[in-house]
Amino acid sequence: MPDVAETIRRAFAAAGALHERVARERATDIAHLAALLRATLVDRRQVLVFGNGGSATDAQHFAAELVGRFRRDRRAAPVVALTADSAILTSVANDCGYDEVFARQIEGLGRPGDVAFGITTSGRSGNVNLALARARQAGLTTAALTGRNGGDTGPLADVHVNVPSDDTPRVQEVQRTILHIVCELIEEGL
Repeated sequence: MPDVAETIRRAFAAAGALHERVARERATDIAHLAALLRATLVDRRQVLVFGNGGSATDAQHFAAELVGRFRRDRRAAPVVALTADSAILTSVANDCGYDEVFARQIEGLGRPGDVAFGITTSGRSGNVNLALARARQAGLTTAALTGRNGGDTGPLADVHVNVPSDDTPRVQEVQRTILHIVCELIEEGL
C-alpha cells in the first residue's frame, strides 16, 4: 500500500513547483490576458468562455466570479460561459456534431469587439479550436488558456497563456490560480 502522507506531499510539491514556474515564466502572458479581458469588459463587450470537462467548470467558475463578485462589490461584467446551457449544448451536438457546440454559440452571440476565450488542458479540443477559428473569422479577439505545449489551440489565440506540463491535474490547478489572478486584475479595473 502506498504511503498516503508521501503521496500528499508529492502532490503539493509538484503543484507548488508548477505554480512557481508559471509565475516566473508566464507572468507577462497572464498580464496580457487580464488587460485584454479588462479592456473588453470596460467597453461593455462580452467575454464568451468555454471548455470541456474540468475546463467547462473552470469557464463557469470564471463567469460566476465576474458576473457576481470576486473580492468586491461592483457592476456585473458581461461574461458568458458557453458550457452552461444544456439545451443548447445537446441540441447542437445532436444536430450539428459535438465539434460545433461552442462555434455555433460564437456565431449566435459573438460580435466584433467581444473576446472568445477557450480553456483546454490538452490544446487538442476540436470544439474549442473550431470555436476560436470561427471567432476569428467573425472579427472577435481570441484568447486561450492551455496546458501541455499549447497544441493546436495556441496558434488560434491572439493572447495565449500556456501552463507547460503534461500532468493534467497539476495543469488544472494552475489554470484555476491563473483565472483567479485574472479576476483580481480585471476587478481592479472595473
